[in-house]
Amino acid sequence: MYTHEDLARLQAQSLKMQSWIRQQTFSPENVKTLRRFSSWEVSELIFKINQSTFRGRLAAEPDLPGGEVEPDGRQRWFSLDEINELRRKMKINRKSLMPARPAGKRAFRVAVANFKGGAGKSTVALHLAHAAALDGYRVLVVDFDPQATLSHSMGLTDVAEDYTVWGIMARDLIRETDRMNATTTGAASGTALPRRQIPASIRDLGLGELRHADFIKPTAWSTIDIVPSCANAAFVEFASAQYRHLNPEWSFFAAVSRYLDGLGDDDYDLILFDCPPAIGYQSMNAVFAADMLYIPSGPGYWEYDSTTSFIGQLAEALEDLSGFDATFPAGKITLPKAFADIRFLMTRFETGNDLHRAMFEAFRKVFASHVAEHPIEMTRAVEQSGRFLSSVYEIDYREMTRETWRRARASFDRAYDEFKGSVTAAWDKI
Repeated sequence: MYTHEDLARLQAQSLKMQSWIRQQTFSPENVKTLRRFSSWEVSELIFKINQSTFRGRLAAEPDLPGGEVEPDGRQRWFSLDEINELRRKMKINRKSLMPARPAGKRAFRVAVANFKGGAGKSTVALHLAHAAALDGYRVLVVDFDPQATLSHSMGLTDVAEDYTVWGIMARDLIRETDRMNATTTGAASGTALPRRQIPASIRDLGLGELRHADFIKPTAWSTIDIVPSCANAAFVEFASAQYRHLNPEWSFFAAVSRYLDGLGDDDYDLILFDCPPAIGYQSMNAVFAADMLYIPSGPGYWEYDSTTSFIGQLAEALEDLSGFDATFPAGKITLPKAFADIRFLMTRFETGNDLHRAMFEAFRKVFASHVAEHPIEMTRAVEQSGRFLSSVYEIDYREMTRETWRRARASFDRAYDEFKGSVTAAWDKI
């Protein structure tokens, strides 16, 4: 017979292995660092200009960052901060290299969500975040998944549950309850409203005093921050049910939306949510805060079936919430929930596989223009990036054949370019 003590022992053994893997994957200090990018990558893959043009500009304008030069002098390597400085200072044919961003708009929010585990949600969120950062955007990622795959991939492994989405929700419960209690009389009748009580076991945690910035952690990418997750945050589903019982009028599904509304409109350009493979308190917070749903799905029938179930159950949940009769604070929260766009992205796609092609066509017949035209192809480099908790953008192309790396990057580049087009088209709608 096995008890919780045996499970704890197995976890301790696994944590030792995790530590060893991190030492092999990240730097010796267990801190993930970002590599430099070659002048070939910067010119042709990031700025999309001729390499000789790029070298000519560097030679003609000595105030531009020059990067680090290889001992043989053939290649320069640039940090992300240097790339962004080049982007700000350089113009090509009088055109800015800065990415498109509508004036006067807050950051655009995208929830990467589906039922099916293994559909590639964390992989897609990671690659979209990295591609957007290389494109010049400032990105915030929010990890809603207690598996914390995205957090680990971003280099965060020692996270306290207070600073996860659970902390944001508990903080919101306290603040919203206090706001409701401050409204002591009904506007029409003048009668006293019942006071809602939060027990000391929750108040004394001090979560109500946490500031916005306490939940946001830096990553190895200077223009990507994260609200991380951790395994201990799995109890948020149980805790949230208790919180709803304490204050039935608390709009639990809007907690993260309220938190994000407290950020400056210009703090970030893009906010990406990595959702758990279930519809629950965390995933509903992500969906409710999102401007766009991005739904990855593998190329099998069962994944198509799971995707169909996901959007059906999500529709029912949103319909139920549309009639929520809470006293919302004045601000940006509206019901029923509406999205600026909904997109489906096929992952792990093999171009030579007849079944994959057939399923892709089935997706397009059913979901029509909502299906992304460029699926994520399964390549050796993509598999390797998953094993080493990195995106293809982080892998140095010298670690494999350049063609293998280039093919994987091209697949994600196409997917990102299409994603960016959808985002910029929808941005004006929010």
